[in-house]
Amino acid sequence: MKLPDIYKNQQETGNMFFLQKCPAISFEIFPPKADSIEEKINTLFQEMQVLKEFDPVLISITYGAGGSNVENALLITKRVKEELGLVPMPHFTCVLKDRDYVRDYLRSIKELGVENILALRGDKSKDAKDAKDAKDAQESESDFCYANELVEFIKTETDLSIGVAGYPEGHNECQNIEKDIENLKKKVDAGADVIYTQLFFDNTHFTRYVQLVRDAGITIPIIPGILPISSYTQLEKMIALCNVEVPGALREQLEKHKNSPEIIKEIGIDFASYQCRQLIDSEVKGLHFYCLNKSEPVKSILENIL
Repeated sequence: MKLPDIYKNQQETGNMFFLQKCPAISFEIFPPKADSIEEKINTLFQEMQVLKEFDPVLISITYGAGGSNVENALLITKRVKEELGLVPMPHFTCVLKDRDYVRDYLRSIKELGVENILALRGDKSKDAKDAKDAKDAQESESDFCYANELVEFIKTETDLSIGVAGYPEGHNECQNIEKDIENLKKKVDAGADVIYTQLFFDNTHFTRYVQLVRDAGITIPIIPGILPISSYTQLEKMIALCNVEVPGALREQLEKHKNSPEIIKEIGIDFASYQCRQLIDSEVKGLHFYCLNKSEPVKSILENIL
């Protein structure tokens, strides 16, 4: 099932776990690192079997910077479809890629029966340091510099449905939120069907973002991305990587218990549950969980908000 139908059907029929207001539930996972890969992938699917009970509309599958781990991502995509019987949405990044590489990748996912893709610019791999890598990067970047170019190419080459990223607090490389939404509109005009947002911890940023996006004439679904905080170190990394504000009261709680991992997890679950309840009340069409390959926190949140 393609993205427009997924969210249209959700609006009409609802998710069986939400009796009154019915957002679609989806999860993001990523391939484990290369060592003991088969065992780690099997463990990942045990976690996904737990979350399958919540009737997710899709599972998105990411991979590493510069396209690293892409083969394992394709393997996981295949298993999501065949073993779990769920809709997969593999990610694809265009940085450091030429058109032939993208065509080959698109052919690979079409052979798996995939109907949806999340199209991203992506980040450069930190491994591209020597002169040859620099030269290759310069040449390949001339094909795709921005995500809207990738969206347009996918639309011309396939009938895939396309998701794109949105940034409620602005992309960390963009000069302001208005410019960021201009860039988003380019992706939508090129053929995007759904927007999945970066994580955020203050729902007012999401509400303001939705209004700005609608004011820009963009009407496709905007699905909020939710990250349950599971460790203080993880939170610090996220803040360093993303343009994300942590509300003062939440930060104080986390600071107070930063050396108590179990309490941090409880705080993360409680706060994400609060976020989701507010978002459901605002009648979002979906909730997209960055579950970090673990079922327990997301399962607890979904049980809290049922």
